[in-house]
Amino acid sequence: MESKGLRVTGPRLAIVEAAFNTTKHFTAEELLDMARVLDKSASRATVYRTLPILVESGLLREMDFGKNCKYYDPNYAEHPNHNHIICQDCEKIFEFDEDKIEEIEEEVSRKMGFKLEGQNLQLRGSCEKLKSIGSCTHKE
Repeated sequence: MESKGLRVTGPRLAIVEAAFNTTKHFTAEELLDMARVLDKSASRATVYRTLPILVESGLLREMDFGKNCKYYDPNYAEHPNHNHIICQDCEKIFEFDEDKIEEIEEEVSRKMGFKLEGQNLQLRGSCEKLKSIGSCTHKE
């Protein structure tokens, strides 16, 4: 933040702390709620100014899951090539790693003459529990 000419304030520190104290994907509005638990003076404007800095610095990844808002991934730096499956019934987002997918990506990239620098795999599916028992067990 200092390199961008921004002061390191209590609300900004609360936003950063909130972003990295969760393993779940979150929206800007969810981040605001989490930050306000730490510092009641955290504002929507500060969240929206801080998020692009965290994304640009590589600390967060902005993700588009085809909804009306962007999601942010706090685990991006630790696991840059993880994948997502989204439950179409409850819209919960699950992360997974699969070595076979990574091998296929590398093979396809090599065959096509590319050096793989990143990927974003999103799968969508309906909850099997919903079909069998009538409710999605992932709903909170």
